Amino acid sequence: MTDAQIAKSRGMTTTQLQAYMAIERNRIIAANQAEALKLFEKGYSKVAIGQKMGVPESTVRNWLKDSTQAKTDILTNTANVLRDHVSDSRYLDIGLGTENQLGVSQGKLRTAARMLEAEGYHIYKVKVNQMFGNGNKVEMMVLAPPDATFMDVVKNRDRIKPIDGYSDDNMKTFTSFERIKSVDSNRIQIRYGDKGGSDMDGVVELRRDVSDLSLGQARYAQVRIGVDDAYYMKGMAIYRDDMPKGIDIIYNTNKPSGTDPSKVFKSMKDVALDDPGIFGAVVRQQKYRDADGKEHLSPINIVHEEGDWGKWSKTLASQVLSKQNPKLAEGLLKKVYDEKVSEYESISKLTNPAVKKALLEEFADSCDSASVHLKAAALPRQASHVILPLTDIKENEIFAPNYKDGESVVLIRYPHGGKFEIPELTVNNKRSKQAKDSIPQAKDAVGIHPRVAERLSGADFDGDTVLVIPNNSKKIKTMAPLEDLKDFDPKIRYPGYEGMKKMTAESRGTEMGKVTNLITDMTIRGATPSELARAVRHSMVVIDAEKHGLNYQQSYIDNGIAQLKEKYQGKSTAGASTLISRASAEVYLPKRKEKTFVSKMTPEEKDAYYRGEKIYEETGETYVNSKGKTVKRMTTSTRMAEAKDAYTLSSGTLIEDIYAAYANNQKALAKKARAEARATPNATHSPSAKKTYAKEVASLKNKLDQVYKNKPKERQAQLVANILVDAKKKSNPSLFEDKAQVKKLKTQALTEARARTGASKTDVLINITDNEWNAIQSGAVSHNTLTQILSNTDMDRVKSLATPKTTKNRGLSASQLARARSMLASGKTQADVASALGVSTSTLSKALS
Repeated sequence: MTDAQIAKSRGMTTTQLQAYMAIERNRIIAANQAEALKLFEKGYSKVAIGQKMGVPESTVRNWLKDSTQAKTDILTNTANVLRDHVSDSRYLDIGLGTENQLGVSQGKLRTAARMLEAEGYHIYKVKVNQMFGNGNKVEMMVLAPPDATFMDVVKNRDRIKPIDGYSDDNMKTFTSFERIKSVDSNRIQIRYGDKGGSDMDGVVELRRDVSDLSLGQARYAQVRIGVDDAYYMKGMAIYRDDMPKGIDIIYNTNKPSGTDPSKVFKSMKDVALDDPGIFGAVVRQQKYRDADGKEHLSPINIVHEEGDWGKWSKTLASQVLSKQNPKLAEGLLKKVYDEKVSEYESISKLTNPAVKKALLEEFADSCDSASVHLKAAALPRQASHVILPLTDIKENEIFAPNYKDGESVVLIRYPHGGKFEIPELTVNNKRSKQAKDSIPQAKDAVGIHPRVAERLSGADFDGDTVLVIPNNSKKIKTMAPLEDLKDFDPKIRYPGYEGMKKMTAESRGTEMGKVTNLITDMTIRGATPSELARAVRHSMVVIDAEKHGLNYQQSYIDNGIAQLKEKYQGKSTAGASTLISRASAEVYLPKRKEKTFVSKMTPEEKDAYYRGEKIYEETGETYVNSKGKTVKRMTTSTRMAEAKDAYTLSSGTLIEDIYAAYANNQKALAKKARAEARATPNATHSPSAKKTYAKEVASLKNKLDQVYKNKPKERQAQLVANILVDAKKKSNPSLFEDKAQVKKLKTQALTEARARTGASKTDVLINITDNEWNAIQSGAVSHNTLTQILSNTDMDRVKSLATPKTTKNRGLSASQLARARSMLASGKTQADVASALGVSTSTLSKALS
């Protein structure tokens, strides 16, 4: 019988059979070695032992060799290590990379695990969400004790440990996250709303030059500060010089005088002080040194600091451009598409097949993503800035040191309702003494009058951001605030009542999505200002309904939302009705996987595959729901991703046709790139180049080995990141309404999780040096190894190596940098300095950093 027949007859896979056979072979070898050693110790010669055991003398000699004994012990030792770890942590990750960590082959690790499986242990495959996997999951191979069921492992995913393990008390204790330090409330003064706090709601003012309250090199930061080990403050921290005696912190709130401090601060509730999710945000702890030079933990926990906001995306979302002049949208979308075509042409010229295939596949995926998200190119000098309040400037002015005095700028905040929410302000970097004292030369902050924030969808100053766009050319159109929104306060107009069913965090997200889509559809279809005001009023009620227990159902009735939906979305129960709002709307499909083996495709599928289409097949996965019924497991996609033709999502307006054409162009480019990738042959291997570049090949293989060793810790980091994100979602669901913000939160969580689990950021991806790239280009690396390297490297780095730019970004010379610092010290703004040096403010900012 063949191995396959034997395995089938015993109800196992061939892999399991081979593992059991290896176990038996090793058991026999171990028994023979033990017998040979016993006879040898009794005085038998190697020849006599061979005659007695019926084997050649050479076999006896090999059995007695220390190396043979050590080799046989590998399986037993490996099994013992696995058993000990399961005893400590109960659930052990033994997936890809664990063998690198142990220094054994994958086969030996698998066999050692099967040895334990024969003892009653279990091997389960458990999936966890990948932080940036578009719905994909990371599969973990988990070794569990005999009494653990599959559901036990699933319910306790946070307890799965990598092979090197660490103690965390069910994700509570990490060496990288210390027990938080709180500030004594006696050091804090609360400035209530009627005493000026409303104008600076969310701002935490710190006494300058107090060591434990230092922001380090930053002049402002979004922070969380513990108070009396029971509460915490959240907001934007800035320095202030004229502080009352004995007070080190002033906390600004819009709550009225007399409000108990416990209602002003946020409660830590029952969360442990060493729990990283205690603030509902991923924070970075920092240290300071006292007068004696001793290091201590600071009570200042930083979420974002000066310089972070300027790195955010500089694209323009469809919810903004779809409400502007169609010609502007068309031009900015064309710019994005033209850049994509140029990138495709550069990749197509590459000569290394493996690199070309990898870049074309990644490029195709980026085009598909672009067709869904519909983001357009940024306008010149557009950038994200965090807003801070200034009461000593006019309501039509803005302190913005990255922009020129006297120029006009517009501010846009997400979610974006319409032109009536876009204030247009004049830059004045000289008027505000407050700005010069607290945020001079701010890298990515702007100061505005508190009344301006009210127009920005009710923004506050605890870390809210805006897009700042120069608008001297008046390309961005604005309009006066809607008269029907004047003095509208949702908390006063729609308070809750006793016995009312309150809105939940989940329903808040759903309702907010509905009304946001309605506003978009109404704007595109030409709704009147009074109609828009009705929808916007309702959105203002919804956004605060959960937090303040507002009567959003009465708002729905009073504002005639059902009638607006019927008029602009087709019927009162309808949803998104224009391409702009429908593109990213979720659709549910049976769980599926992409087919990549051409041999298993039908002729029709093969034809579509080589035309660049993705081929899917249903997995057939099911589960038993709460009613005991077996149903198909579903997955999510978007309407645009599933649409063959974007025009099918359009209601026929001009702006929708512009976006539909853009989406179809991106889809076509994706198929073209994918088709070319699939027609590209594998790379050829050059033995002579391998010798020439032996050092570089060895270096690349070592880096690949380090990446695989890091994978168990990286899987652990993904677990921790999921827990951190879930904790933040429970504490602040509103943060998860903006997909761009969700991406930032996940990035922060994954960065923090990697720090806690010891997953090295440098070992997550391989950094290819110039010489190593030369080795790759010469064919010194095999196609299989190169494919693995490309799957574990920064493809942006590969792009820069494969398609080198002909020009470089201009930097600053030492003399220019010295001049820049001198000008800034004399009071010039960054915009003034950049103009004098003939560079952009971003180039100047990078040089100064």
